[in-house]
Amino acid sequence: MSKPLISALAQFAAATAGRNMTKAAYVAVSIGVLSMVLLSDKRAHEAHDWISALLWTCLAYFVFEWLVRLRHMTQQGRLSLYMSSSAGLVDAIGALAVPVALVLGVEPRTAWLLSVLWVLKVVPGIPGLRQLRRVLVLESGPLLSVLVIFLMVVFLASVAEYFLERDVQPQTFGSVPAALWWAVVTLTTTGYGDAVPVTPLGRLVAAAVMISGLGVFGLWTGILATGFAAETRRDNFLKTWEAVSKVPFFAALGPAAIADVTHMLRTMELPARTMIIRKGAQGDCMYFIAAGEVEVDLPGKKVQLGEGAFFGEMALLGNNKRGANVSTTKVSRLLVLDLVDFRVLMARHPDLAETIDAEAKRRALENK
Repeated sequence: MSKPLISALAQFAAATAGRNMTKAAYVAVSIGVLSMVLLSDKRAHEAHDWISALLWTCLAYFVFEWLVRLRHMTQQGRLSLYMSSSAGLVDAIGALAVPVALVLGVEPRTAWLLSVLWVLKVVPGIPGLRQLRRVLVLESGPLLSVLVIFLMVVFLASVAEYFLERDVQPQTFGSVPAALWWAVVTLTTTGYGDAVPVTPLGRLVAAAVMISGLGVFGLWTGILATGFAAETRRDNFLKTWEAVSKVPFFAALGPAAIADVTHMLRTMELPARTMIIRKGAQGDCMYFIAAGEVEVDLPGKKVQLGEGAFFGEMALLGNNKRGANVSTTKVSRLLVLDLVDFRVLMARHPDLAETIDAEAKRRALENK
């Protein structure tokens, strides 16, 4: 076996040993699930052998992936931790579910339906699900409270409809469990129409249940939306904090002052060759360069400003007209401070005000 091939296999095994999804794993999941769907279609009978071959190939890959990770975790002494983790359980199910079903005598077409579990492998790679999990944990109390209300309404409505409709519609509301089906369908505003109250009081209860359903799901939506908004603000704050702490201009500030500055700044990601400021435009904010580089087009020369520098302050200190064009020379991350926040920040931190004022005077002399 040639050295390049051995090296490629070693790199592939090293990438597979990680707990993240690789491109090969995404391809295997896509092909495997699609093949499972085709196998369930009797019209694809002629391609049965090809479909089975694809399924076996995907299964072989997932077994290989699982064994590589078992070996890697054993070498690191974290085998028990991996085996008890959600990722380890998903890997084990993906590798063993179909073979175990086949060994137990399950009909192949039915056993291969378990390959749908392979889609669980992509869950850890979805960034938004981590945020959803944090929101569900943080908002678990309010969500459970609304769930209790939901269950109470369902049970009370089913008992009421059973009492009101059992003599009129014994086939539909002849028991509380039968009425529970109606209550769930009605409270979720699905309304199949297979069970409909006919008595006046029964319809009145149904109307109350429908309105309650709108309220319950409105509460759930509001709780989740508020939680997501708070989590998004938290993530943005952390990202801005990290960017602010890297700017030398703010390096002398303490944590409390940096937190104060972080609340005022907003982050802006810009590609290369993007115009940020146009000469003569109204100045309503200044910029700090957290990463990247900008170019200031001054009369007779061009000045490059790199990470840690700031610009746009002169329009806030004196003349509010921009004095030069400024554009990015490469991908840049800027921290933007609006005029109102600029004045508040200068009032709270006189040392920063002095530094910005001194830099503005120096640049004014250079530009003459």
